[in-house]
This record gives sequence, C-alpha cells and structure tokens, in this order.
Amino acid sequence: MRRALRMTLLLLIGAGLLRVALFTDLYLRYVKQGMRPLLIASGALLVLLAAAEAVSGARRREDDGHGDDEEQEHGHGHHASGTPRAAWLLLPPALSLLLWAPPALGAYTAARQPAQPVTRASDFDPLPATSPLPLTLSDFTRRVRQDDTQAIRGRVVRLTGFVTPGGRDGDWSLNRIIISCCAADARTVKVRVRSPHTPAADTWVTVTGTWRPGGTLGTASAPVALEARSVRKVAKPVNAYTDALLPAPSG
Repeated sequence: MRRALRMTLLLLIGAGLLRVALFTDLYLRYVKQGMRPLLIASGALLVLLAAAEAVSGARRREDDGHGDDEEQEHGHGHHASGTPRAAWLLLPPALSLLLWAPPALGAYTAARQPAQPVTRASDFDPLPATSPLPLTLSDFTRRVRQDDTQAIRGRVVRLTGFVTPGGRDGDWSLNRIIISCCAADARTVKVRVRSPHTPAADTWVTVTGTWRPGGTLGTASAPVALEARSVRKVAKPVNAYTDALLPAPSG
C-alpha cells in the first residue's frame, strides 16, 4: 500500500475513534461503557502512527531526493506496493466514523431477534410495597417465569424500553438491547404490551400496568406480557445497551 494511503487511513480511523470516544458519547452505540479508555488509547496510537509515517516519508525524501520510497523502488506509483485496489474500500467506513457515526441498534434489530432467555435467579427477595413498582425488563421476566411465589400477581409495575410495533390485537413489544462487549453480541429482552395505541417504532416509553394473565405464573408457560394502564414517552438514555432502571418520570 502506498505511504499516502497508509497515512490517510491511520489518521482517519484514529481521528474517528477519538471523535466518538473522547469528545462524544457516540461510542456507546457500539461498545460497553468500560471500553472507552481502550478506544481513546487506540485512536491516539493510530494518530501517532500516522504522524510517524508522515515524518518518516519526509525524511526519506530529503535523504534520497525522490518521492515515495515505494515509487522509487518500482518506478510506477500506481503499482507501488502490489496491494489490491480493494484496500481503497477502507476509506468510506473510516470517513463514516469521522463524519457520520452509524446509528445504534433499535427496533429493526429487536423485531428480527427472538427474545433471549434471562439468567435464572437462585432466589427472589420480597418485592417492596412501592406502587407502581419499577422493574427492569429482565427482572419482570424472571418474576413472571421463575418466581414460584407469584409475587408479581396483581402488582402495578413500571417498565421502560423502546417500542417495536406488533401489528396484531393492539399488542406491541417493549424492548431493551443488552451487550456483553459490543453490538455484535447484542441480545434482546422483550415484554409484550397491550394498550389502545401503539407508539412509533424506536420510541422510548415508560409503561405502567399489570401482568397479563396466562399460563401458570412462575413457570415458562406464563406470558411475559403487560396490560398497560399508561404509556408515557421518555428520553432515550445515554447508555441504551443496558437493562438498567431509569429515574421515575416527573410530573
């Protein structure tokens, strides 16, 4: 690969990483929060390598009085390194990371993934008397399908996630996407919601309601579903790839 192309790619990718990880929260669209220091270090290293490449090329030209060292060796700039022309295809994604960060996973992904089983709880603590009771989607799923005390029966709960339209009987899905490392290993937790109106896809909402009866509560036959009493639009959290509780809506 010619020196100019190497230097350009290193600089663009490094600057793109620094942009999304150092100056914004865009990196949370792709990786976990704990990966930020590694992204910053990687971006800084790539920028330094680009600078070193530029300095090395300048010194070589001063020493031998020629242009690109690879062009000098072969005499043909466009065939200098023998690198496939496909290497130039690395430029668009590098520019994309720098100028326009791809969006986070959302309703499109959730609609095409089956609901993933949540980890089994060995024991359940008593539920607090708070009403409505704030729960994560994973906690609600565990209570519905694993808690043989059936403590969730009749309780008014509050869940938060983003919307995937269902298209039948007024049902739709409330979702959270969870990652272990990066967006490539994303899994989806879903709760089926019944309400008179379906919010737009990818809208973040807080739903207050009660478990919709079916099957046997505390077993796998119980539907992970909610009869909605209220649906309220909320702001998308900064770190959306977790199933964490959000602050209670004000007002």
